[in-house]
Amino acid sequence: MSEEQEKIYNELISKYNFDVEQRNLIKIGLTYNLDISWYAKPEYDHRQMKEILAGLSYNLDISLYADPKYDWLQMREIHQGLELGLNASIYAKPEFDYRQMDQIKSGLKEKLDVSIYAYPQFNQYQMFQIKMGLKEGLNVSIYAKPEFNNLQMLNIREGLQKKLDVSWYARFEYDWGQMSEIRRGLERNLDVSIYAKSELDSSQMTEIRLGLQNKLDVSLYARPEFNYYQMGQIRMGLKNRIDVTPYLNPSIGYEEMERIRLKLKKYK
Repeated sequence: MSEEQEKIYNELISKYNFDVEQRNLIKIGLTYNLDISWYAKPEYDHRQMKEILAGLSYNLDISLYADPKYDWLQMREIHQGLELGLNASIYAKPEFDYRQMDQIKSGLKEKLDVSIYAYPQFNQYQMFQIKMGLKEGLNVSIYAKPEFNNLQMLNIREGLQKKLDVSWYARFEYDWGQMSEIRRGLERNLDVSIYAKSELDSSQMTEIRLGLQNKLDVSLYARPEFNYYQMGQIRMGLKNRIDVTPYLNPSIGYEEMERIRLKLKKYK
């Protein structure tokens, strides 16, 4: 460093209690004649300083992220976006964490309309599902809603990929497991209206779907008062062509149902 640079450096370290990493970064900036006033501040830790220094080295518009309100990971995402020539101002907002920023940055790199998901209400996993739908040319407006979690979004997206009528299950009332069962039924051209009901949980829906796949009379057990263990015993009885009437009662526990079913099967 020059004498003038040494003077600036000494004034700074005497004024502020910088640690070794911070001091080294200040020295590097001075050595390369960079404007260290951007980051030679005690409110920045050495990792934040490093990101600002990197931006200065590449002559980037560091004013977009040289602010203590950003942690170093957020700074890195903004810095990388600027380096790639992207409009990083879209996500250079402290309300986005670095993982959300990364999803928006990724969408910008692929020239997608990130305005659809560049909202803090979407977490990074939801953003990913919307981004993938955009990439696949799907109508993401069906599921680009914060009320859907990423697994619900995934099920709707998979349905759209297969050109299914996702209106059957793209509803807030269904959790992702229920959505998955309705989607599987649609994939197999089953009459999902029989079990696409919010009062049935995903396990109950599975038993009804399996019955439909085996062309059984599921109307005998497609009722919410039967739990899925009971439904399974009735389904297996129907599959074995047993008269399930003797145990077709929700008040009979599934273990007792199994005992009756096996007895009926034995004497069939």
